[in-house]
Amino acid sequence: MSEQHKPLVTVYGDGQLARMMQPAAAELDIHLRVLASAPDKSAAQVIPDVVLGDYHDLDVLTAAAEGADAITFEHEHVPTEHVEALIADGLNVQPQPSALLYAQDKLLMRQKLAELGAPVPRFAAIESVEDARDFAALVDGHVCLKARRGGYDGHGVWFPSAKELEPLVEELLAAGTPLMAEEKVALTRELSVLAARRPSGEVKVWPVTESVQRDGICAEAFAPAPNLSPELAERAMQVGIKVATELGVTGVLAVELFAFATKQDAGCIIASASGAPGAVVEEDIAVNELAMRPHNTGHWTQDGCVTSQFEQHLRAVLDLPLGSTAALAPVTVMANVLGAEEDPQMPMPQRVREVMERYPQAKIHLYGKDHQPGRKIGHVNVVGEDVEETRGIAHDAAHFLVYAQWA
Repeated sequence: MSEQHKPLVTVYGDGQLARMMQPAAAELDIHLRVLASAPDKSAAQVIPDVVLGDYHDLDVLTAAAEGADAITFEHEHVPTEHVEALIADGLNVQPQPSALLYAQDKLLMRQKLAELGAPVPRFAAIESVEDARDFAALVDGHVCLKARRGGYDGHGVWFPSAKELEPLVEELLAAGTPLMAEEKVALTRELSVLAARRPSGEVKVWPVTESVQRDGICAEAFAPAPNLSPELAERAMQVGIKVATELGVTGVLAVELFAFATKQDAGCIIASASGAPGAVVEEDIAVNELAMRPHNTGHWTQDGCVTSQFEQHLRAVLDLPLGSTAALAPVTVMANVLGAEEDPQMPMPQRVREVMERYPQAKIHLYGKDHQPGRKIGHVNVVGEDVEETRGIAHDAAHFLVYAQWA
């Protein structure tokens, strides 16, 4: 081992996002340390320097941060007061809680984005059944109800009917769930913009990505987003840059966006990758969510981009020059590998072998997780020239890894 000082980055969180930082850290000779809840967690399997403990415990957080040049996160759930205490002790925490709180609380996020002039759906705090009733009247019943904190992968999001709204709000508030509501928009598709910013201010943004959600979980992602007008792509990227800059985000920021129709014309058809052709000729965007960390819709960057989101995140939190975000191919498709209802008898290593033989161009990324129905256990990236052909390969490869059968 070299006796020269290696930059040390501590990651709070033990899932696949922290796991996928390790190859990038090794290539840059960055020492990665992970705070994990158990030694068999996804990140702890591949990162040698593991501190075991609960991220709710300030003493544990402090122990994991000892000697670190930067401390970062793979989730937004570390208590803000603990993060502020670490900063008060002189530790370099990135992103700062002044930015992170807007990824932790959806109502504060909406309020701040509206203040910045970013496009957002109509929204309101819901502190009573009367609040819910008034908001439903304002948006003609098109209500999306959200838990302000803690929701992910479809959890903490509800689309109640007019009959269901008031009893659901009453039940959730009685259970102590802080709520907000926003107007449900008529989606044409879902997009995301990933940007990275370092403390000295440099910002880089990746091409806009289109994602396909199934049961609230990202199933596929396409980059660059197919059939997206250059004007809307530029607007979306500028939203990402503005949010990263104005909120002072450091590291990777994912801005999830709703795309919706603004004009329709039966004589002009544009097909998005995620669905059947539609009569949409003009789209606009509104911000859905923020995540201040690497993101599922950015996994394509591992194989389809000059600099992956994981390498860029490490560069950013250490205030190193950011890498190029240029795409390496006309299209990259990411397909998630989600656990089936029943795990096939064929062992996963054999499934991987079968995919390798049929699709040598498929890049397989597994997370070291045991099977659970619907659980993210890996993903497949495929680069290509044609969207549908590339999508077909990625989908077939992921399908075999899930079911041990070709789609």
